[in-house]
Parts: sequence; structure tokens; C-alpha cells
Amino acid sequence: MITEVYHVVTERRMALGQVIQMDENTPTGVYSRVMDKKSLVEDMLAHPERYAGQPIDHHTDVAIRELAMEQVRREQYPQCPSRMHSLYTSRDVEDSRCWFQWFKEWGRATYQIVKLRVDGRCFTGNANLCFDGGLDQAQNRRYAERYWQVGEDPDGERPVWETLVDGRIEVVEIIYEEDGEC
Repeated sequence: MITEVYHVVTERRMALGQVIQMDENTPTGVYSRVMDKKSLVEDMLAHPERYAGQPIDHHTDVAIRELAMEQVRREQYPQCPSRMHSLYTSRDVEDSRCWFQWFKEWGRATYQIVKLRVDGRCFTGNANLCFDGGLDQAQNRRYAERYWQVGEDPDGERPVWETLVDGRIEVVEIIYEEDGEC
């Protein structure tokens, strides 16, 4: 299915007409960070008593979450793109402007907002339903299921939409560009 979405460019600038292919063989930054922590996460989940009461660092927390998200996606939502092998986009330019500002506030190098034409899979979820991974595998799974179901936000917060896309992705317009890093 061909659709148009907006993407906040954070790692390196994109060029008009640039085409990228995202699929399960395309490693992304999310994938690399998760794989760096995978063996630790597997040990933590196999032996939670060893780690009980210890703080979980941010990248390990994210790896726990993303591995649970991927397991649920593969089992129940294989028609959806993988969070570890997709581009994170917005359905409209207003949402992308919000993401742009958040990334800048978080200190992330933020360069452009681009309009993309996607020939591939899309899934729009509520980023508020991303969760802090923990040692309870069943709870991680329930939270991951709620994300993929686009369930109710337990805190009643306004949704923060993120659209995952894969397939053939082409930059069709540069909407906004900043000269330097934030």
C-alpha cells in the first residue's frame, strides 16, 4: 500500500529523491541498541531473582520492552512492521513538528522534517503505550499487547501517535530544515 507520512530526520540529513529500503534485514539504531543488551536481558528474565531490587539502566529497560514488543508482534501482528526494522514517522506534519521539538528538547541532533512516500507496511500506535521494561515477563507481554492493540492509555493521556513504516521509502519533499544540530 502506498501512503505518505512525515519523518523527523535525526541522525544524518536526507536528500530529495533519496530512496531507502526498510525490512527485517535492515538493522536500525533501535535494533543495534537492543542487540547490544540482548544477552543481559535474556539472563535477567531467566534469573529475575539475581536482579531483583537493582535499578535497570535506560538502554536495558528499552531492550526488555522492545524484545517483548517484537515477540508479541511476531506472534499476533505479523502484518505490522517491526519496531526494530522500521522508520518512525507521523501521519501529519503537525505531529512531526511536535516530535521535532521534543527531540531538540531531549538534546538529540535534529535536522529536518521530510515528507515520505511509502510502499510498504504501516502501523500507527500510541507512543504513550511504550513502557518501562521490567523483570516480570508476563507484565511486559501484557503491556506489549496493549501497544499493538492500540489500547486505552491507563493514565488517560492524550495519544502521542507514531507511525512505523517499512518497505520502499522515498523522500518526496523537504518540509523544514535547520542549519545545525540542536
